[in-house]
Amino acid sequence: MSNILNVKDLCKTYIINKRQNNVLRNVNFSVEEGEMVAVMGPSGSGKSTLLYTVSGMDDMTAGTVEFVGRDISKLKAKELAQVRLDEMGFIFQQMYMLRNLNVLDNIILPARQSRANTLSKKEKTERGKELMRKLGIIEIADNDINEVSGGQLQRACICRSMMNKPKMIFADEPTGALNRTSSDEVMEELRKINKDGTTIMLVTHDAKVAAKCTRVMYIVDGNIKGEYNLGGYESETELRDRDRSLNNWLIEQGW
Repeated sequence: MSNILNVKDLCKTYIINKRQNNVLRNVNFSVEEGEMVAVMGPSGSGKSTLLYTVSGMDDMTAGTVEFVGRDISKLKAKELAQVRLDEMGFIFQQMYMLRNLNVLDNIILPARQSRANTLSKKEKTERGKELMRKLGIIEIADNDINEVSGGQLQRACICRSMMNKPKMIFADEPTGALNRTSSDEVMEELRKINKDGTTIMLVTHDAKVAAKCTRVMYIVDGNIKGEYNLGGYESETELRDRDRSLNNWLIEQGW
């Protein structure tokens, strides 16, 4: 498989009160098409900054980030915004949705904003409904966003991230605000999307979430300290074994 993301010597520096804060320091890694990669590390290690920088949501200070063969640091603001809209999907811990729209209208909003999505208005609506059916939430299509559970709303966010058939999804603590049951349900949906071919990179503090990914990168003080390749799995027995082995590795890393 070819790499969908290549990160070389990536640095991110913030200037706070005339002092430099080097959040990312010469980070190098690649993500292959079809991978599901988790980023873990202690609080303040640079996990979310890494996700935001490689997805073009935040500017990099130095280095290169190639997404599908293009260096996103060389794209103009409008070009980069178009790439994020048409070729990337985003899921966050805080489930940002517009309160004046119902759940379905929130889901199909990216498709309506995209120039590259050539579906008719009716076809976009049908795609939104199809995604909701796949994720088992079609019954909340007409609900306001304050009328549904956190787990349902996060699955709606997954639907929204898939509207323009992205090449890669970036997720920042997608289960962080959910209880264990809802977290497991959301991760199962992300696994299905990944098995269907969509590449996923997610930040998590939860080892049980990371154990469901194919690879884990551990970041400390803005550097990737180590990587742990888990591969795929089929059964719950395998998952328990992965959970144990990943936890042992994380302890070795200083988790």
